[in-house]
Amino acid sequence: MLALSQAAPARPRTAAPWFDGLSFLPEDMADSAHARLGGMICDVSEIREIRDANGTPRYLRDYETNASALDRAGARLAGSPYAFLARKGSEIGRKPGCATFLQFQSCEPIGTDLSRMAVFHDKGLSVLQFTHHNNTLFAGGALERVQSGLTDLGRDGLAEMNRLRIVPDVSHGSEPTMLEAARRSTTPIALSHGACKTIVDHPRCASDEVIRTIADRGGVMGIFMMSFWLTRDPVPTVDHLIAQLRHVIRIGGGEAVGIANDFPMSGQANLVKLGNDNTAGVKEYLPWWQAMQREGIPGFAQLPRHVVIPELNTIDRMATIARALDRARFGSRQIERIMGGNWKRLLTDVLG
Repeated sequence: MLALSQAAPARPRTAAPWFDGLSFLPEDMADSAHARLGGMICDVSEIREIRDANGTPRYLRDYETNASALDRAGARLAGSPYAFLARKGSEIGRKPGCATFLQFQSCEPIGTDLSRMAVFHDKGLSVLQFTHHNNTLFAGGALERVQSGLTDLGRDGLAEMNRLRIVPDVSHGSEPTMLEAARRSTTPIALSHGACKTIVDHPRCASDEVIRTIADRGGVMGIFMMSFWLTRDPVPTVDHLIAQLRHVIRIGGGEAVGIANDFPMSGQANLVKLGNDNTAGVKEYLPWWQAMQREGIPGFAQLPRHVVIPELNTIDRMATIARALDRARFGSRQIERIMGGNWKRLLTDVLG
């Protein structure tokens, strides 16, 4: 990696620290400084892949593996001068380094034992997603032929998240899951990484009703970098990301939206190796997409033509987005909210 003093472009001036609504711990923790991040929600869950009898991939997270994953993440952060384990939103910007809030992208490690939630919380878990694509014991996932909402266990689990002050995250959830969780939660919730269904009609994207319901209760939605859910146009650009941000603001207001990633901090690795050639890089995703077609999952009839916005599949994405917002004539206060202020407010509201 290039030295920080050698390569990083100048950071556009904003008062609020920049915040990534969904990333991963990098191999080199100095990457968080190169990215100019003041905070991030960081998925540290570990996945075990299995396949159905027909070959369809499913991704599972078990208790033991993920309890250990939290311990390892905490140890790495404790030894880093570039990032630290954060437990309160008010810690963002109060000390040097990237305030890192640990997240699981599914309730699967909990099984049916809600006491495990407190164990994970004690280890540093701050954000918890109900499901990752598919149905779990807690909630209905987005990528199912028939969508369902929270289960009885999911409702009890939501109450336990509220009690412990864990941020409920409805990313990857079905429409009924997202709406019910937003309406039942006694704290604001997150849709940490997603896109707008009005722009790309896909079950992985959030409807205007979902956006409005989350926003009305103080929640935040992060717009992510997965370009096939940002636009159906053949060539994805930064303008497509800006359009997604504008739509959330139009539906939910200026405090409802932030930036997320959903790729490694330095970018989707295979696309980086290919020079961000989407024509070649999208081939990696086609087997999964075609498996969803065979399963009859809505939204997968049209094959994707791209994976990333090339200008954003880089460690310098946040600086690029900030400059794009300025060029698009967003006001300075709105830019601060999008780039990190809204995430800080949500995490402070829920975590203190």
